Amino acid sequence: MSMIRDLRAAVRPSLRKSNAPYNSYDTTRDPSASSAVVDCAVYRDGRRLEAAGCQTPHEAMLRVREAGGFAWIGLHEPTEEEFAGIAREFGLHPLAVEDAVHAHQRPKLERYDDTLFTVFKTIHYVEHTELTATSEVVETGEVMCFTGRDFVITVRHGGKGSLRALRHRLQDDPELLAKGPSAVLHSIADHVVDGYIAVAAAVQDDIDEVEIGVFSTPAKGSQRGSDAGRIYQLKREVLEFKRAVSPLLRPMQLLSERPMRLIDPDIQKYFRDVADHLARVQEEVIGFDELLNSILQANLAQATVTQNEDMRKITSWAAIIAVPTMICGVYGMNFDHMPELQWTYGYPMVMGVIGVVCFSIHRTLKRNGWL
Repeated sequence: MSMIRDLRAAVRPSLRKSNAPYNSYDTTRDPSASSAVVDCAVYRDGRRLEAAGCQTPHEAMLRVREAGGFAWIGLHEPTEEEFAGIAREFGLHPLAVEDAVHAHQRPKLERYDDTLFTVFKTIHYVEHTELTATSEVVETGEVMCFTGRDFVITVRHGGKGSLRALRHRLQDDPELLAKGPSAVLHSIADHVVDGYIAVAAAVQDDIDEVEIGVFSTPAKGSQRGSDAGRIYQLKREVLEFKRAVSPLLRPMQLLSERPMRLIDPDIQKYFRDVADHLARVQEEVIGFDELLNSILQANLAQATVTQNEDMRKITSWAAIIAVPTMICGVYGMNFDHMPELQWTYGYPMVMGVIGVVCFSIHRTLKRNGWL
């Protein structure tokens, strides 16, 4: 059996037996425990130890220091007070702690002594029946990961992007978990990037829908250029997507190319796969932005063409109406001596001239595409 399985398969969704053991962190056993801790576990030789005696991060680290392995502690939106004890226990740098608590950070990779601090932006596609000028397309969250020699601390912000299913999948692969905290870091990175790929496919469908709407024949009663609001809203959502993807590419390249003491050499090469997938998503998102620019310009150009067509029609009818207006204006002047005023057939002749001239103008404009 090889030292490590295909990591791509390991972090993909897998079926889990309903009676498989999974112990959540129980804060009721310790009043001082942080309510932000959603799970706390010790892993040794790739297997999760029973929860007994491991109810707090402090107890988890005691077990790790006594018998080896590593601790994985998961938190959700901790406050400064809730995170302070954990920061002291694991010796986390104050700057990284501040970033983890307050969130709204740019994706990055930083090293503080013997700890790697990684920030991921999670992206969730918001389902909608119809894309409107106010539709929310993507929803962002954050996952911060502190990676040490014998611990992993994940801090999640936002309602989406739970790591519970990922933890389950990793626990189903002891050979992978035996590689330590770096295997967890890789799995989180791969999980986040896989989410980007899924969202990119969904956003592509929205862009296709908008593109078809712009270049198809407008429905009766609708106007060209009415899609500008939808296009602009979708462009804003793509920009938010881009802000999550682009800054993460450099950290993934560093993890895959630069030797690091905290990253297992067998795991490091798999970060290249994550970086490749991330680069592909980045290219897609940049393409989305450029395509939306083109669609918006085409939409505005169509609106301008429509306005020009309307102006030509208005001008054409104004030219036709100008003929009877001019003739009637001439004969409306109060002069005693005007030609044909006393002639019996003067009125029919004038009406006939007006009709012939107006018909000729209309036919000429129609032939030239103005009407």
